[in-house]
Amino acid sequence: MEFFRSNVLLIGLALGSGFMLLLPLFKKSAGGLPNLSAAEAVTLINRSNALVLDVREDAEFASGHIAEAMHIPLADLPARIGELKKYQHKTILVNCQRGMRSAKACDILRKAEFTQLNNLHGGLNAWIEAKLPVVTNSKATSAKAANAAAVKKVPAAKRVAKPNLAEVAVETSAESVPEKGAV
Repeated sequence: MEFFRSNVLLIGLALGSGFMLLLPLFKKSAGGLPNLSAAEAVTLINRSNALVLDVREDAEFASGHIAEAMHIPLADLPARIGELKKYQHKTILVNCQRGMRSAKACDILRKAEFTQLNNLHGGLNAWIEAKLPVVTNSKATSAKAANAAAVKKVPAAKRVAKPNLAEVAVETSAESVPEKGAV
């Protein structure tokens, strides 16, 4: 008992450290699905060849989206879930503008027994803030073209290479290095 009284501060520090080590385990959304940062999403896309599912509205999608993203608006997702059945046991990254609609979409997909779901924390806003590339698709403005875009990947002419996390880090650090001979 005397030990605890004399070492209260150290015991509190040890307990706090243990909690901080366990904190990443609690970094889950309400549905128990991982919320990934933009950098983690890039790694997931590159390593797992994840399907990117954009659940924003047609106009939002047309204004800019992640390369090769499949587009199914959240309101249409329950009716169009059959289009995703072939990805039921594959890695899927779900995104929207800020992360709220994609969390709802993850819940819908989880109830339909999709197994490898990930939510882009902060949505496309976080993706853009991380200075990651987006592509635009002017054809997605019409409903017919939007439905076709949901079934097919983005055409080759509109593709932007998937960002490689290592290249992004190198490009960022290279900008801060002064040129040779600069004062």
